Amino acid sequence: MFNPTPLNLPPYPFKITQKDDVIFIFDELRKKHLVLTPEEWVRQHFIQNLIIAKNFPKTLIQIEGGLILNQLQKRSDILVYNTAGEKVMLIECKAPKVKITQSVFDQASRYNSIHQAKWIVLTNGLKHVYAKMNLEKASFDFVQELPTYLSL
Repeated sequence: MFNPTPLNLPPYPFKITQKDDVIFIFDELRKKHLVLTPEEWVRQHFIQNLIIAKNFPKTLIQIEGGLILNQLQKRSDILVYNTAGEKVMLIECKAPKVKITQSVFDQASRYNSIHQAKWIVLTNGLKHVYAKMNLEKASFDFVQELPTYLSL
């Protein structure tokens, strides 16, 4: 039986299916069923929150985009672009049991050294951290709430 961790995000009417002993969630953006892991549960909730609560256009959200970091293939959980095609937000999702620590922020910062997005967001579904980057000064400011898409 599927017993998801309640998250600190609004509930959404996801399409959940089961085949044999594997539970799947339908990803609206990629138009396919994905194995429902705890991290995917967080990612799907956060994506819906971006779209519904913060008015992020679906077409400007990329999931699991690849990048090369120190000659290694990595992937970003979520990247958000502006209409000019520039990366404006890097979002790193973790399972609810994974604490948002300095090492998680460091991981996202390393990825952002490649992407150069103006925002870094960390979430485990329970805790959310929002950092606005100052790329010229190589610094950041933490904010309490995620801005809407139009106010990025």
